[in-house]
Amino acid sequence: MSDDATPRPYRSYVYAYPHKTAYRRLPERPELAALWRDEPKDALSLYAHIPFCEVRCGFCNLFTRIGAPDELTARYLDALDRQAAAVREALGESDPVRFATAAFGGGTPTFLTAAELERLCDIAERRTGVDLRAVPLSVETSPATATADRLAVLAGRGATRLSIGVQSFVEAEARAAVRPQRRADVESALGRIRDTGVPVLNIDLIYGIDGQTEETWRSSLDAALAWRPEELYLYPLYVRPLTGLGRISPGADRAWDERRLRLYRYGRDHLLSHGYEQVSMRMFRRADAAPLGPDDHACQTDGMIGLGCGARSYTSALHYSFDYAVDMREIRSIIDAYTETADFSRAEVGRWVDAGEARRRHLLQSLLQAGGMPLAEYEERFGSSPFADFAEELDRFEALGWLDGEAPGGLLRLSPEGLAHSDGVGPELFSPSVRAAMAAYEPK
Repeated sequence: MSDDATPRPYRSYVYAYPHKTAYRRLPERPELAALWRDEPKDALSLYAHIPFCEVRCGFCNLFTRIGAPDELTARYLDALDRQAAAVREALGESDPVRFATAAFGGGTPTFLTAAELERLCDIAERRTGVDLRAVPLSVETSPATATADRLAVLAGRGATRLSIGVQSFVEAEARAAVRPQRRADVESALGRIRDTGVPVLNIDLIYGIDGQTEETWRSSLDAALAWRPEELYLYPLYVRPLTGLGRISPGADRAWDERRLRLYRYGRDHLLSHGYEQVSMRMFRRADAAPLGPDDHACQTDGMIGLGCGARSYTSALHYSFDYAVDMREIRSIIDAYTETADFSRAEVGRWVDAGEARRRHLLQSLLQAGGMPLAEYEERFGSSPFADFAEELDRFEALGWLDGEAPGGLLRLSPEGLAHSDGVGPELFSPSVRAAMAAYEPK
């Protein structure tokens, strides 16, 4: 638990648990075939990671590098092909293998050329067996790389969602976030995305940028709303070690926390008043948007296949990936090592997940959604109550006003203020061993 009376609202963006900084080298290097042998494989998620960008934003701590000299993208796709073949072999033939959802992220997948994107789709389909036209397929892009030829490939191969990182429509704010871009170029890219007919457009925006006010924040929100995106993600700005901003900006303080909370509440209320529904602290979806399509993958219980050197894979017992870094030199070294790998049949870096961690992960990933967690779902899976398993944490959340006392019976749900503090709620649920591993991690 935090020693503060109230945990700080922006401690960590929890998009997966355990966090990757808790992963370590696996001395036993377990075989993938053994890891997946007894796993359910009828509703898998596929994620392909493309670790290249045309520019690195000042706030970015993602596993990505700028540019790709000496045909690096071709060599990377060669390695991705080898990895995909090894993974499919490890999944075996004794049980049905079906993918329920797919995504290409990064980095910026559309850093690849149109021909390379075709090859990426071929690898996903021919090697793993996913039918990209039959499942929800989400792809990330950027204003500079959302070209007509690339977008046409993605639309033709079945993309159902295109997500573009705009961050701010105010050019001065984009420069302050070390993301130089012209608004005219952003608007042109949005127009090209809409021209594809892909059913879901998502726009990412960031609040908390130096110099940002409620007025400029509203101007970005309204500029995004003019495109009537089916989804909007509102991200708080973080200043992290080894990033561009991390080298020139001071760390977070309470005043910045309060400013980000104020801008978050303003953005949330503005979107709710314009016909959007809140899905999580970050995600808002237009109430009249068409469904994404069939998707029976549940992140709490179903497995994930990650392809690429920055992707994670999840079984019930082990979360695994490759080495992780933020510093550009370290990232280049890891990517180079990945492209030279011939044998992808074993897990190299990861963290074992026992029954206690599985409980934490289920609670955390459910509670951070606006819809909350059905108690019966938890009790059926674990044979216990979250109020018994996490009495101290839930009592504290209740005392802070973070639990919704008006939630329907049988539903554990955050209050609006609890949802606002999601980045404080999540870390409070980390286990002592995960906290210790994260604290011992040396950023590189």
